[in-house]
Amino acid sequence: MAIDQNFFNREVDRIIKTAVREDVGDGDFSSLACIPKEAEGKAELLVKEDGILAGVDFAKRVFEYIDENLEMEVLKSDGDKISKGDIAFVVSGNSQSILKAERLMLNGMQRMSAIATKTNRFVELLEGTQTKILDTRKTTPGIRVLEKWAVKIGGGVNHRFGLFDMIMLKDNHIDFAGGVGKAIEKTKDFLKENNKDLKIIVEARDLKEIEEILKHDDVHRILIDNFNYTDTRKAVEMIGNQCQTESSGNITLKTARKYAECGVDFISSGALTHSVYNLDLSLKAI
Repeated sequence: MAIDQNFFNREVDRIIKTAVREDVGDGDFSSLACIPKEAEGKAELLVKEDGILAGVDFAKRVFEYIDENLEMEVLKSDGDKISKGDIAFVVSGNSQSILKAERLMLNGMQRMSAIATKTNRFVELLEGTQTKILDTRKTTPGIRVLEKWAVKIGGGVNHRFGLFDMIMLKDNHIDFAGGVGKAIEKTKDFLKENNKDLKIIVEARDLKEIEEILKHDDVHRILIDNFNYTDTRKAVEMIGNQCQTESSGNITLKTARKYAECGVDFISSGALTHSVYNLDLSLKAI
């Protein structure tokens, strides 16, 4: 799902502003106490772990927000494969400003690089199939845009950003609405009455629900949730070209390729964003 650029920029700006307020408060007194206000310096971003780099452009925005006079010499770009010992960039300028930006920049880049690295592993596993890897809404509250940005850098595809840019009818929606057919028709009526143009994804818990979904027009994608390989292949055959297909439900690096070989268009994985360990990066004065 493409995120509107203006919305994206506002979200990134909000994250940076909030994080600086949280971290700096009324002053970085560690730096103020021992470093002259006019002191100039340089620091390099040292890579301490192999992976996929993400967040260089985020770092630029952080440095610019802190001090527009800071300068970056970029040596590695977002999406580049990195190895332990690489230098990703060099930042130069006011020493107090560099230190004020350091932790926010590292926190963002370490998490983004971890997500991009994990996403890229899925992408490599799915190579040669038609299947693309999707993220989900299982993100860290407040920094969703950074995590979804990292998925794209790693070669994945963004799903909906939130509850507002796509309709997804999952098990609870279906049960509260009185069944999958009623949920779909009520949704179509709602979109028409409110003049909204949103794609509809519907979750299916078994082959019987897929049969019911296929009776209704305007379903963009069927979410084949927690199916085994055999039933996933049957579901894909049933759906044919009527709409897109997506597998989900605890799909891991060990199982993703087998689900892709069932013929689904997409695999979604919350683990891209909710189960990663930050990639080891460090900012070192030079």
